Formats: sequence, structure tokens, C-alpha cells
Amino acid sequence: MPDSSPVNLNIPGSFLQKTCTVVVVFCALHLSVTMLYYFNTFEIIKNSVSAQNSQQKNINVSTVYPTTMSQIAPVTETAAIFKTEAEETKPKKLEQCPETSPLLVGPLRIEFSQPVDLDEVKKQNPALQGGRFTPEDCKALQKVAVIIPFRNREEHLKYWLYYLHPILQRQQLDYGVYVIHQYGEETFNRAKLLNVGYAEALKEYDYDCFVFSDVDLIPMDDRNIYKCFGQPRHIAVSMDKFGFSLPYQQYFGGISSLSKEQFEKINGFPNNYWGWGGEDDDIYNRIVFKGMGISRPDGTIGKCRMIRHNRDMKNEPNPQRFDRIAHTRETMNGDGINSLSYKVVEIKKNTLFTEIIVDIGTPRR
Repeated sequence: MPDSSPVNLNIPGSFLQKTCTVVVVFCALHLSVTMLYYFNTFEIIKNSVSAQNSQQKNINVSTVYPTTMSQIAPVTETAAIFKTEAEETKPKKLEQCPETSPLLVGPLRIEFSQPVDLDEVKKQNPALQGGRFTPEDCKALQKVAVIIPFRNREEHLKYWLYYLHPILQRQQLDYGVYVIHQYGEETFNRAKLLNVGYAEALKEYDYDCFVFSDVDLIPMDDRNIYKCFGQPRHIAVSMDKFGFSLPYQQYFGGISSLSKEQFEKINGFPNNYWGWGGEDDDIYNRIVFKGMGISRPDGTIGKCRMIRHNRDMKNEPNPQRFDRIAHTRETMNGDGINSLSYKVVEIKKNTLFTEIIVDIGTPRR
């Protein structure tokens, strides 16, 4: 009789099931490990890329902010180039010119036999503009306005410009030349024109020294400096006209210099000397009455040559000059720069000088 008990057919299936479970667990574990490895690898790559970017930024920045000695050299060289260029464009601070210019040559040969070509004079003085000159290699000790009273002396002016510009430049002056041209045909008034020159020059520049010069006088030695001193200066002390000596001790004519302070102290020059003569002695009196003295170069350095000429029309000797000189003390405080009146007709800027044409009125009748 056949066995009717049930046959256990699940034994192999149960084993297979357990085996599959183990395989699934193993696969899950392997997948977890693989995923973990993957994410770790990704993080490493990310950090590596970030580090590279950071390094690249540091490299870029290091061209401006060097971090190694090898990088410092080229940046220093570049900075040096920039510094050099800046120094070239920045105005240099000039040292003061020496008290005695090293450019002076001493005695000069002064001749009036050959005509002067002003175009050539301009070529020889390329730094001039409107008669203004400033030394390039040092700071001048004084700012000097040279004032020339003028009318109908064109040939004399040519010689003056030809000789004086090189002299003044060798003297290392910061200077300007002003030709004060009396308008019209009225009697000439030298002193009043000098007052006008003083007033007009100060409108253009902060001059602290004023040289008043006749147009027909040329110094024979460039050591005779056209500048101001502690006392009013008489420059033309030894003229050939007077045998290279002073005509009298109180003589203050031809060429003189006064500082701004000295000029204001004496109230400038008199305005009422119409015609030739007398104003120089009046100026001398003003200086003495204000407690100042006269300084002069020695007779050798102070030599000057005068261009010979006939007396100008409308510049005859002033018949009132002696009476006026005798009353300088009474008139000097009311007659001078504080009472000056005039009208500028025209201002012309020549390369070699500034010409100011001025109407100074007429003498009182």
C-alpha cells in the first residue's frame, strides 16, 4: 500500500530562498559601498577643482601683489618705470640761483657802428615772450621789471635790446622789459613815464624790484647787476659822457634801481617835471629825506656807454627844474605814485619787450 504521508518538497526551495536573500543583502551592501566611494570621489574632485581655481586667482593677484621673491623683481621694475615717468612729468623744485651768477663774463665790448636786426635778436633770445624771461635751471633771487621811458628812439631801442637781453639772462634774473611810450607830441616827462611803468608792470606780475633805465645807456660790464639792494641803487655811475666819473656826488640819473618797498617809501617819482632835467635830483632828495642812502658799484664795473644823439624836440631843458628841486620836501608826499593819472592807449606784446603807449596829459600852464 502506497505511503500516504506527505513529501517535504520545500527543502531545496528554502535553501534557494536563503541564498537569494544573502545575495540581495550582499548586493545592497556592495551598492552602498560603491555609492559611498562614488560620493567620496566626487567630493575629492570638487575640492581639487576648487583648489585649482583658488590657485589660479592667487596667480592672477600675484601679478599685482607678489608673494614670492621671484615675482617681486618684475613688479619692482614696473613700479620703477612708473616712478620715473611720474618724476619726469612732475615739475622739478628748483634751487635758488647763486648770489653771484656763474655765467657772468665781466667787461664787454660795446659798439654802435653796425645796425641791429631785431629778427636776429629774436632768434638769439628764443626764451623771451613779451620781453619776459625766467631762468630754467634755478629760481631767481629777484623778480625785476626794467622800465624804459620812450619816444622816437627806435634805433637806440634796437641796440638796448641787442645788448641787454643777453646780459640780463646771464645775471639769472626773472625779468620783464617794459617800454613806456609817451603818446602825442606834448613835452616829454621822463619821471611820470617811470611811474606809469611801475604801476603797469605790477598789473602783470608780482615784481619786487624795479630798474629804471634810459634807452641810450648800455652797461660795459655784466657784473653791474640790474637788481635791487638794501639801499636804492645808482647803476650808471661811470658814463663815457662824463669821462667815466660822476658829474657830482648827488647824481642819480641814467640807470637806477629801487625795490618795491623803497619806491613806495618815497612815493615814487615826481609827476610835474616836464622837459629835460631836474627829476633825478628830486628823486635823490626823496631818498635822503626818507632816511636812505645811495649804493653804487665801483667805477670800473659801473662803466656805461651812451649812444650819441641830438636833444629830442619837445624835451628842452625845464626852466622850472631848480625851483622844484628846492621844494622836494614840501611836494614829495602829494606828488608821486599816489597822485598819478594817465590813460593807456594801447599795449603791444613784442617778443623782446612789452610796449605800453600811454597818454600822460599835458603840463600845467
